Amino acid sequence: MLMLTFDTKGILLPGVHWLTWQEVYNNFGYNQYRRNLLFGMMIGLNSLKQVGCQEVYIDGSFATQKQLPGDFDICYEDSTMDFDQLEIIDPTILSFENLRAAQKGKYGGEFFPMTAVAAPPDITYFEFFQIDKNTGDPKGIVGLKLATT
Repeated sequence: MLMLTFDTKGILLPGVHWLTWQEVYNNFGYNQYRRNLLFGMMIGLNSLKQVGCQEVYIDGSFATQKQLPGDFDICYEDSTMDFDQLEIIDPTILSFENLRAAQKGKYGGEFFPMTAVAAPPDITYFEFFQIDKNTGDPKGIVGLKLATT
């Protein structure tokens, strides 16, 4: 069982840390609040998996040692997905209106295509997730292959 390493501020060390779903649960589901977020995350991940997504990257305060994170942020590998099918089975993942309020309400977190631009002129969500928003320093994210969920 892989246990993650965090810096003194509770932030993952730089890089992509690949975990299984069980390892995600063991590392981040250590209180009821976080387990509730994991439940919502699983709903979204199941939809992504159904439409061909093969891997996701978990970020946000959820991927820290914060006891009560605000939510989770996920960027998903979007090159193999059937977006028409996703629109049918779970259109909420594609809803970005109102600061993604529908996503937050349904899942407790947010989902972004990893190749979409997160910060002008051309920083993708995958890149953006690996930058500490307070310092600009590199930080870690969690990688998850959806075959393990």
